[in-house]
Amino acid sequence: MSLQGCVEPHAASVNPMSLRANQSSTVGVLCDYAQEEFNSTPSVKATSKARWSCEGSRRKLTANGIPDHPTGVFPNPGNPETMSEQRIQVSMPLFPEATPSITRKGGPRVMTGYVLNGIKIDPGTAGTCNDAGTHCPMGPSFGRWNIEAMGQSSFNFGTDPSNAHVQPSGTYHYHGIPEEFVAKLNKGVAMTLIGWAGDGFPIYARYGYSVASDAHSALKVMQGSYRLKATPDANRPPTSLYAMGTFEQDREYVAGLGDLDECNGRIGVTPEFPQGIYHYYATDSYPYLQRCMKGKL
Repeated sequence: MSLQGCVEPHAASVNPMSLRANQSSTVGVLCDYAQEEFNSTPSVKATSKARWSCEGSRRKLTANGIPDHPTGVFPNPGNPETMSEQRIQVSMPLFPEATPSITRKGGPRVMTGYVLNGIKIDPGTAGTCNDAGTHCPMGPSFGRWNIEAMGQSSFNFGTDPSNAHVQPSGTYHYHGIPEEFVAKLNKGVAMTLIGWAGDGFPIYARYGYSVASDAHSALKVMQGSYRLKATPDANRPPTSLYAMGTFEQDREYVAGLGDLDECNGRIGVTPEFPQGIYHYYATDSYPYLQRCMKGKL
Protein backbone atom coordinates (compact mmCIF):
# COMPACT_ATOMS: atom_id res chain seq x y z
CA MET A 1 0.00 0.00 0.00
CA SER A 2 1.36 3.39 -0.96
CA LEU A 3 0.66 6.53 1.06
CA GLN A 4 1.73 9.93 -0.21
CA GLY A 5 1.49 12.76 2.29
CA CYS A 6 1.77 16.51 2.18
CA VAL A 7 5.39 17.68 2.52
CA GLU A 8 4.64 21.08 4.03
CA PRO A 9 5.91 21.70 7.58
CA HIS A 10 3.56 21.09 10.49
CA ALA A 11 1.97 24.36 11.53
CA ALA A 12 1.86 25.41 15.16
CA SER A 13 -0.87 28.01 14.93
CA VAL A 14 -2.66 29.76 12.10
CA ASN A 15 -4.70 32.92 12.26
CA PRO A 16 -8.29 31.75 11.70
CA MET A 17 -8.86 34.77 9.45
CA SER A 18 -6.19 33.42 7.09
CA LEU A 19 -7.90 30.06 6.64
CA ARG A 20 -9.32 30.45 3.16
CA ALA A 21 -11.97 27.78 3.15
CA ASN A 22 -13.29 28.99 -0.20
CA GLN A 23 -9.99 28.37 -2.02
CA SER A 24 -8.34 25.07 -1.17
CA SER A 25 -5.97 22.69 -2.90
CA THR A 26 -5.57 19.02 -2.04
CA VAL A 27 -2.87 18.40 -4.63
CA GLY A 28 -0.09 16.14 -3.36
CA VAL A 29 -2.09 14.57 -0.54
CA LEU A 30 -2.67 10.81 -0.87
CA CYS A 31 -2.59 11.05 -4.64
CA ASP A 32 -1.04 7.60 -5.04
CA TYR A 33 -2.91 5.65 -2.37
CA ALA A 34 -3.36 2.09 -3.59
CA GLN A 35 -4.13 -1.22 -1.94
CA GLU A 36 -4.87 -4.71 -3.14
CA GLU A 37 -5.19 -7.57 -0.68
CA PHE A 38 -7.21 -10.70 -0.10
CA ASN A 39 -9.85 -10.47 2.63
CA SER A 40 -10.29 -13.86 4.26
CA THR A 41 -13.31 -12.89 6.37
CA PRO A 42 -15.93 -15.66 5.85
CA SER A 43 -18.52 -13.25 4.44
CA VAL A 44 -15.99 -11.76 2.02
CA LYS A 45 -13.33 -14.18 0.73
CA ALA A 46 -12.40 -11.85 -2.10
CA THR A 47 -9.63 -9.43 -3.02
CA SER A 48 -10.11 -5.80 -2.03
CA LYS A 49 -8.86 -3.28 -4.59
CA ALA A 50 -8.72 0.51 -4.43
CA ARG A 51 -6.56 3.00 -6.29
CA TRP A 52 -6.57 6.79 -6.06
CA SER A 53 -4.90 9.18 -8.49
CA CYS A 54 -4.79 12.92 -9.10
CA GLU A 55 -5.17 14.00 -12.71
CA GLY A 56 -5.71 17.55 -13.89
CA SER A 57 -8.29 19.10 -11.58
CA ARG A 58 -9.79 15.82 -10.37
CA ARG A 59 -9.07 13.21 -7.72
CA LYS A 60 -10.08 9.81 -9.10
CA LEU A 61 -10.96 6.50 -7.46
CA THR A 62 -11.15 3.08 -9.05
CA ALA A 63 -12.25 0.32 -6.68
CA ASN A 64 -14.22 -2.90 -6.44
CA GLY A 65 -16.13 -2.15 -3.22
CA ILE A 66 -14.65 -5.05 -1.27
CA PRO A 67 -13.49 -3.99 2.22
CA ASP A 68 -9.88 -4.50 3.25
CA HIS A 69 -10.68 -5.33 6.89
CA PRO A 70 -12.69 -7.91 8.86
CA THR A 71 -16.45 -7.57 8.56
CA GLY A 72 -19.49 -8.96 10.29
CA VAL A 73 -21.51 -11.90 9.03
CA PHE A 74 -23.61 -11.25 5.92
CA PRO A 75 -26.38 -12.17 5.38
CA ASN A 76 -27.65 -11.82 8.95
CA PRO A 77 -31.12 -11.49 10.56
CA GLY A 78 -31.10 -7.70 10.27
CA ASN A 79 -29.42 -7.53 6.88
CA PRO A 80 -30.29 -10.40 4.51
CA GLU A 81 -28.03 -9.23 1.68
CA THR A 82 -24.85 -10.80 0.31
CA MET A 83 -21.79 -8.70 -0.39
CA SER A 84 -20.59 -8.62 -4.00
CA GLU A 85 -17.89 -6.93 -6.04
CA GLN A 86 -18.79 -3.51 -7.45
CA ARG A 87 -17.46 -1.40 -10.30
CA ILE A 88 -16.55 1.94 -8.75
CA GLN A 89 -15.16 4.77 -10.87
CA VAL A 90 -15.73 8.20 -9.36
CA SER A 91 -13.95 11.52 -9.18
CA MET A 92 -14.06 14.68 -7.08
CA PRO A 93 -12.40 18.11 -7.22
CA LEU A 94 -8.73 18.53 -6.39
CA PHE A 95 -9.45 22.21 -5.73
CA PRO A 96 -12.61 22.14 -3.61
CA GLU A 97 -14.47 25.36 -2.92
CA ALA A 98 -16.65 25.77 0.16
CA THR A 99 -19.56 28.12 0.69
CA PRO A 100 -21.16 29.36 3.92
CA SER A 101 -24.32 27.37 3.16
CA ILE A 102 -25.10 23.78 2.22
CA THR A 103 -24.71 23.05 -1.48
CA ARG A 104 -25.52 19.33 -1.54
CA LYS A 105 -27.47 16.98 0.71
CA GLY A 106 -26.68 13.29 0.85
CA GLY A 107 -29.00 10.62 -0.45
CA PRO A 108 -29.21 7.61 -2.73
CA ARG A 109 -28.46 9.65 -5.84
CA VAL A 110 -25.66 11.77 -4.35
CA MET A 111 -22.04 10.69 -3.88
CA THR A 112 -21.47 11.69 -0.25
CA GLY A 113 -17.93 10.32 -0.21
CA TYR A 114 -15.61 7.32 -0.11
CA VAL A 115 -13.20 5.96 2.45
CA LEU A 116 -9.64 5.42 1.19
CA ASN A 117 -10.28 1.70 0.82
CA GLY A 118 -12.94 2.40 -1.81
CA ILE A 119 -15.96 1.77 0.41
CA LYS A 120 -18.90 4.13 0.09
CA ILE A 121 -20.16 6.48 2.79
CA ASP A 122 -23.96 6.38 3.01
CA PRO A 123 -25.23 7.37 6.47
CA GLY A 124 -28.97 7.41 5.72
CA THR A 125 -31.22 4.41 5.10
CA ALA A 126 -34.10 3.61 2.76
CA GLY A 127 -36.23 2.45 5.69
CA THR A 128 -39.32 4.53 6.49
CA CYS A 129 -42.49 4.44 8.58
CA ASN A 130 -45.95 5.74 7.92
CA ASP A 131 -47.51 8.23 10.35
CA ALA A 132 -49.15 5.54 12.45
CA GLY A 133 -45.93 3.53 12.68
CA THR A 134 -47.79 0.42 11.57
CA HIS A 135 -45.98 0.05 8.25
CA CYS A 136 -42.19 0.36 8.42
CA PRO A 137 -40.49 -1.40 5.49
CA MET A 138 -36.72 -1.45 5.58
CA GLY A 139 -36.55 -0.67 1.88
CA PRO A 140 -37.94 2.17 -0.28
CA SER A 141 -41.56 3.10 0.42
CA PHE A 142 -43.83 6.10 0.67
CA GLY A 143 -43.46 6.58 4.40
CA ARG A 144 -42.13 10.00 5.34
CA TRP A 145 -40.37 9.10 8.61
CA ASN A 146 -36.79 8.12 7.78
CA ILE A 147 -35.45 5.36 10.02
CA GLU A 148 -31.92 5.77 11.39
CA ALA A 149 -29.43 2.91 11.13
CA MET A 150 -27.64 3.98 14.31
CA GLY A 151 -28.58 5.53 17.63
CA GLN A 152 -31.88 3.69 17.98
CA SER A 153 -33.00 0.27 19.20
CA SER A 154 -36.36 -0.20 17.48
CA PHE A 155 -34.98 -1.52 14.19
CA ASN A 156 -32.07 -3.83 13.46
CA PHE A 157 -30.14 -3.03 10.29
CA GLY A 158 -27.55 -5.73 10.91
CA THR A 159 -24.57 -3.40 10.98
CA ASP A 160 -21.16 -4.84 11.86
CA PRO A 161 -18.36 -3.52 14.14
CA SER A 162 -17.41 -1.01 11.42
CA ASN A 163 -20.95 0.43 11.40
CA ALA A 164 -21.48 -1.04 7.96
CA HIS A 165 -23.80 -3.42 6.19
CA VAL A 166 -24.81 -4.47 2.66
CA GLN A 167 -27.36 -2.94 0.31
CA PRO A 168 -29.60 -5.07 -1.96
CA SER A 169 -27.15 -4.31 -4.78
CA GLY A 170 -24.44 -6.14 -2.80
CA THR A 171 -22.72 -2.85 -1.91
CA TYR A 172 -20.95 -2.86 1.46
CA HIS A 173 -21.11 0.70 2.87
CA TYR A 174 -20.54 2.68 6.08
CA HIS A 175 -23.15 4.38 8.28
CA GLY A 176 -20.66 5.55 10.89
CA ILE A 177 -16.97 5.50 11.78
CA PRO A 178 -15.31 2.63 9.85
CA GLU A 179 -13.76 1.26 13.03
CA GLU A 180 -11.86 -1.69 11.54
CA PHE A 181 -10.34 0.50 8.84
CA VAL A 182 -9.33 3.14 11.40
CA ALA A 183 -7.78 0.40 13.54
CA LYS A 184 -5.88 -0.87 10.52
CA LEU A 185 -4.33 2.57 9.97
CA ASN A 186 -3.03 2.23 13.55
CA LYS A 187 -2.56 5.94 14.29
CA GLY A 188 -4.00 5.83 17.78
CA VAL A 189 -5.17 9.15 19.18
CA ALA A 190 -4.39 11.32 16.20
CA MET A 191 -6.08 13.25 13.45
CA THR A 192 -6.60 10.49 10.91
CA LEU A 193 -7.56 11.18 7.32
CA ILE A 194 -9.83 8.35 6.23
CA GLY A 195 -11.41 9.50 2.98
CA TRP A 196 -12.68 12.19 0.67
CA ALA A 197 -16.13 13.73 0.40
CA GLY A 198 -17.91 14.08 -2.91
CA ASP A 199 -17.05 17.78 -3.01
CA GLY A 200 -13.32 17.04 -2.64
CA PHE A 201 -12.79 17.99 1.00
CA PRO A 202 -11.05 15.51 3.35
CA ILE A 203 -12.77 13.40 6.01
CA TYR A 204 -11.14 12.70 9.39
CA ALA A 205 -12.10 10.13 12.03
CA ARG A 206 -13.09 11.03 15.59
CA TYR A 207 -10.22 13.31 16.70
CA GLY A 208 -9.52 16.96 15.96
CA TYR A 209 -7.57 19.79 17.54
CA SER A 210 -9.31 21.46 20.50
CA VAL A 211 -8.44 24.80 18.91
CA ALA A 212 -9.22 24.51 15.22
CA SER A 213 -6.46 26.90 14.17
CA ASP A 214 -3.73 25.46 16.43
CA ALA A 215 -2.02 22.17 15.59
CA HIS A 216 -0.28 22.24 18.98
CA SER A 217 -3.53 22.30 20.91
CA ALA A 218 -4.74 19.11 22.56
CA LEU A 219 -6.63 16.54 20.55
CA LYS A 220 -10.23 15.90 21.50
CA VAL A 221 -13.11 13.71 20.39
CA MET A 222 -15.15 15.82 18.00
CA GLN A 223 -18.83 16.25 18.80
CA GLY A 224 -21.62 16.91 16.33
CA SER A 225 -24.00 19.80 16.93
CA TYR A 226 -27.33 17.99 16.82
CA ARG A 227 -29.76 17.23 19.65
CA LEU A 228 -33.07 15.45 20.07
CA LYS A 229 -36.04 17.76 19.65
CA ALA A 230 -37.92 18.59 22.84
CA THR A 231 -41.21 17.52 21.28
CA PRO A 232 -41.90 15.19 18.35
CA ASP A 233 -42.93 16.62 15.00
CA ALA A 234 -46.63 16.66 14.17
CA ASN A 235 -48.03 13.32 12.98
CA ARG A 236 -44.88 11.44 13.97
CA PRO A 237 -45.40 7.78 14.90
CA PRO A 238 -46.06 7.53 18.67
CA THR A 239 -43.05 7.71 20.95
CA SER A 240 -44.62 4.83 22.87
CA LEU A 241 -43.78 2.71 19.82
CA TYR A 242 -40.58 4.39 18.69
CA ALA A 243 -38.46 6.44 21.08
CA MET A 244 -37.11 9.82 20.03
CA GLY A 245 -34.01 9.27 17.95
CA THR A 246 -35.52 6.51 15.84
CA PHE A 247 -36.11 8.83 12.89
CA GLU A 248 -33.93 11.36 11.11
CA GLN A 249 -36.58 14.02 11.76
CA ASP A 250 -36.17 13.60 15.54
CA ARG A 251 -33.01 15.67 15.67
CA GLU A 252 -32.24 19.32 15.10
CA TYR A 253 -29.04 21.22 14.42
CA VAL A 254 -28.01 23.83 16.98
CA ALA A 255 -25.09 26.01 15.93
CA GLY A 256 -22.33 25.93 18.55
CA LEU A 257 -23.78 23.02 20.50
CA GLY A 258 -20.82 20.84 19.53
CA ASP A 259 -17.62 21.34 17.58
CA LEU A 260 -18.98 20.99 14.06
CA ASP A 261 -21.39 22.59 11.64
CA GLU A 262 -24.57 21.15 10.16
CA CYS A 263 -22.53 19.04 7.71
CA ASN A 264 -20.31 17.65 10.49
CA GLY A 265 -17.35 19.74 9.37
CA ARG A 266 -15.35 22.83 10.22
CA ILE A 267 -12.49 25.02 9.01
CA GLY A 268 -9.14 24.29 10.65
CA VAL A 269 -5.60 23.04 10.35
CA THR A 270 -4.86 19.34 9.95
CA PRO A 271 -1.62 17.34 9.63
CA GLU A 272 -2.03 17.20 5.86
CA PHE A 273 -3.22 20.80 5.54
CA PRO A 274 -1.18 22.92 7.98
CA GLN A 275 -2.49 26.16 6.47
CA GLY A 276 -6.06 25.11 7.10
CA ILE A 277 -8.92 23.69 5.07
CA TYR A 278 -12.59 22.92 5.44
CA HIS A 279 -12.89 19.26 6.46
CA TYR A 280 -15.48 16.75 7.66
CA TYR A 281 -15.47 14.31 10.56
CA ALA A 282 -16.75 10.81 11.16
CA THR A 283 -18.01 11.05 14.74
CA ASP A 284 -19.37 8.91 17.55
CA SER A 285 -22.26 11.36 17.87
CA TYR A 286 -25.03 12.17 15.41
CA PRO A 287 -24.90 12.58 12.40
CA TYR A 288 -21.98 10.07 12.51
CA LEU A 289 -21.00 10.86 8.90
CA GLN A 290 -21.67 14.02 6.92
CA ARG A 291 -25.16 14.14 5.42
CA CYS A 292 -24.62 17.31 3.47
CA MET A 293 -21.70 19.02 1.79
CA LYS A 294 -20.37 22.55 1.73
CA GLY A 295 -18.41 22.26 -1.52
CA LYS A 296 -19.61 24.06 -4.62
CA LEU A 297 -21.31 22.06 -7.32
